[in-house]
Amino acid sequence: MISELEARVSRKLMLRIIPFVMLLYFISFLDRVNVGFAAMTMNKAIGLSPAAFGLGGGLFFIGYFLFEVPSNLILHKVGARKWIARVMVSWGIVSAASAFVVGPNSFYALRFILGVAEAGFFPGIILYLSLWFPSRQRAVAAAWFMAAAPISTAIGSPLSGAIMKLPPIWGLADWQMLYIIEAVPAIILGFVVLKYMTDTPSKAHWLQPEERDWLIAKLKMEADAKQSHAGHTAGALSALRDPRVLTLALIYFGTSAGLYTLGLWAPLIIRQYGFGSFETGLLAGVPSILAVIAMIVWAKHSDRTEERTWHVVIPCVIACLGFVFAGGATSALMIILALVVVNIGISAAKAPLWAMPSMFLSGSGAAAGIAMINSVGNLGGFVGPFAIGWLKDVTGGYSAGLYVVGATLAVSAVVTLLLSRQSKQTPVPAAERHGH
Repeated sequence: MISELEARVSRKLMLRIIPFVMLLYFISFLDRVNVGFAAMTMNKAIGLSPAAFGLGGGLFFIGYFLFEVPSNLILHKVGARKWIARVMVSWGIVSAASAFVVGPNSFYALRFILGVAEAGFFPGIILYLSLWFPSRQRAVAAAWFMAAAPISTAIGSPLSGAIMKLPPIWGLADWQMLYIIEAVPAIILGFVVLKYMTDTPSKAHWLQPEERDWLIAKLKMEADAKQSHAGHTAGALSALRDPRVLTLALIYFGTSAGLYTLGLWAPLIIRQYGFGSFETGLLAGVPSILAVIAMIVWAKHSDRTEERTWHVVIPCVIACLGFVFAGGATSALMIILALVVVNIGISAAKAPLWAMPSMFLSGSGAAAGIAMINSVGNLGGFVGPFAIGWLKDVTGGYSAGLYVVGATLAVSAVVTLLLSRQSKQTPVPAAERHGH
């Protein structure tokens, strides 16, 4: 049984922190994948082939990969409030500048720079949540935060489709309007972060003194218990060399390949069945609504049973089968059903997976390790979209690329099982395991 004080603190943390970081991630994800809708008219306007579009879409993750770990270490040093604000304003400016690309090279350059600008945001928030939420709540907090990605697709897809139907303003084409309109909230929210976000519990004046003292003591007790464990990693360099970090990155690679293949290519795959921009947006959004529900329910079940491995393996297998089904689809209904299966699988795998790093990482080790998992894993966001574009050029269809992306998820499932078998040789103390 949890005490009345713990319940009160939990409620305040969920209400104060989670809706705000979800809003930030919503805007982040929208700016990351709106290129899939811009492509409907941009590709022809600036002369992008499917392979060139897939390459440009994926170059985002190369910039992201190179700057992720340094960015998160800076966040750990200067505090989340200042650094997240910097990230948001800079990515908003770059996203707006994407409206003025004139050909493949400028498209490639701005996608790469967007990745650099946004590097550190996602692992920074995951790290931030670990500084506030006791282990018992951490997975559900992460699940709610990550639910913003499918919500962004569910709401952002029809919104992007609607913007693409606007008449030209100031001589700007529909795809240019899309980039500019959807970049503005990121810049505004960057300044809101400076006013609203609190770096650490010790500065949380919105908690009562006894609530603040309880939270600080609880987090310190968990940190001390973790550091007494032989398998614990606290240093940045140690975390980057830790085989568990690299293994989790490989698992995350498959889920990222699937997620960003959906974000970049789903609008074009759906549109080939003859739908207009707005209808395409609605159909791309439907699977994401179901994914949000699956994500939260699955994360709660994972927390309640204190089981992680099968809560990652099963969704990865489901998403893999969804991609295989999508590759063989011959009608609009089949492709939408396949996208529902894929969305549910990928989204459900995320929260249990992100509950794993904080079981053995803390301090600068957590900052570096979480960033490393995200940056290497997000290279899947380069490989997946690029494979689809390249294989479409070679084969004339989407099937081969969809099968390749499905295979990366099969690898994720197998590697998760291998990691679990390895981990069983090093038992984790009950105090640390609880909630993970």
